[in-house]
Amino acid sequence: MADTTTLPSHEELMAKLQTVNDPEINLSIVDLGLVYGVEMDDEGVVNVTMTLTSPGCPLGPVIRGEAYAKLKELPGVKDVDVQIVWSPPWDPRTMASDDVKMMLGIW
Repeated sequence: MADTTTLPSHEELMAKLQTVNDPEINLSIVDLGLVYGVEMDDEGVVNVTMTLTSPGCPLGPVIRGEAYAKLKELPGVKDVDVQIVWSPPWDPRTMASDDVKMMLGIW
């Protein structure tokens, strides 16, 4: 029997990542601008490129693990590779959503 699972779209992948919060700030990693990219190949492997609010973030493994777990919930996702990168460095003034900037008092 052939696999008829439809692979999730980029929007569905991002919507799932939207549910992952940075535990220290309690805001979405997507709204914070921490997710630089998400792609899925034809085999069902999702590659996420993201950063953290600081290189010394003690909750990096927690955030990475939650992103992995949330994406694995989607039908058709066979594996997830979450890569933490430091370039470009995260800057909430240019990378965060307007709502987050307002919450953080950045204008």
